[in-house]
Amino acid sequence: METGKELRFDIDGRLMAGLEFGDPDGLPVVALHGWLDNAASWRLVAAQLKGVRLIALDLMGHGFSDHRPDSMPYYIWDNVSDVLAVLDELALDQAHIVGHSMGASIATLLAGCYPTRVQRLCLVEGIAPLVYSPETLPELMAQAIDKRRRMQGRRLRPYADLEAVVQARVKGRWPVTEQAARWLVERGVVQKSDGIFWRNDPALVQPSILRMSEDQVGAFIDAVTAPVQLVLGDEGIGEGLVLSRLARFHQLEQHTAVGSHHLHLQDEGAIRVAELLNQWVE
Repeated sequence: METGKELRFDIDGRLMAGLEFGDPDGLPVVALHGWLDNAASWRLVAAQLKGVRLIALDLMGHGFSDHRPDSMPYYIWDNVSDVLAVLDELALDQAHIVGHSMGASIATLLAGCYPTRVQRLCLVEGIAPLVYSPETLPELMAQAIDKRRRMQGRRLRPYADLEAVVQARVKGRWPVTEQAARWLVERGVVQKSDGIFWRNDPALVQPSILRMSEDQVGAFIDAVTAPVQLVLGDEGIGEGLVLSRLARFHQLEQHTAVGSHHLHLQDEGAIRVAELLNQWVE
């Protein structure tokens, strides 16, 4: 199976890494992974593509990409600017985008901000960002600030070997197969003198100090003009998504695939997602 060609982008002096799969002259499709994953999460989908040039990014703080400055929290909307810069560097006036979970939320925000830059969207197990209700924001902001202060200077626990990291990922909050875990771990860890550590920025696991409200997220969805294909797993997190958002898209097709939240890293789910992307070429 193709491992992908390494990509490097300069985003305002910081490195954004990625992998390119498939036909270099094919239809460019930009792929955005989920929280704490990386570009390798698209390997199984890439193996099923025909006539597609899949450009899978390591979002900032993930995989081989740089971390954000210590003083800069990880707000989901900052990824919109990063992806837009990549589109400019690739000279893509209009983009086809597939996103999983957090990556799907980023894709929706991008398509709402810049509707003329996004031609088609495929959202896998995700629709738009999580929200805070206005009345709970003061309390949740205080809790987030307090937790960040407590975590300052704390060091991550190292793993003894790669197998321990693989098994930890297999049994994570959203479990994946052992093969999928190995792909993610290959791109997601670094060996140091005292053990193996995740490359992901530890700040990614800190709670958000600020999130949008549902009305604000709805305004972004209202602004999306691209046709949208939503793929949900039959054992995914559908009940955890705000499905009332679907009616706000102008053009949306909903599909169900066999699989869990990481259905694109499972055989049948990956085939279903690839089928939808291949249709963009026809």
